[in-house]
Amino acid sequence: MAKNNKVTKKRVVKIEATGMAFVKASFNNVIVSLTNNEGQVISWASAGKMGFKGSKKNTPYAAQMAAEPCHPFDGR
Repeated sequence: MAKNNKVTKKRVVKIEATGMAFVKASFNNVIVSLTNNEGQVISWASAGKMGFKGSKKNTPYAAQMAAEPCHPFDGR
């Protein structure tokens, strides 16, 4: 059978100097999202993504570590 070669267009997200930071802190994890003024997510990170496991994911230290790589101008 032949493969379907679909061409998908990648969304273009404008990275501006201003935006908003959203922090969702639950009992199980901390998620940090950076958005532009239109609400499009530029970058995100979570404590679970950083390697914290179990109850250590919802600590202030884990939130601080999750916020560091979330910076959009870190060479991506």
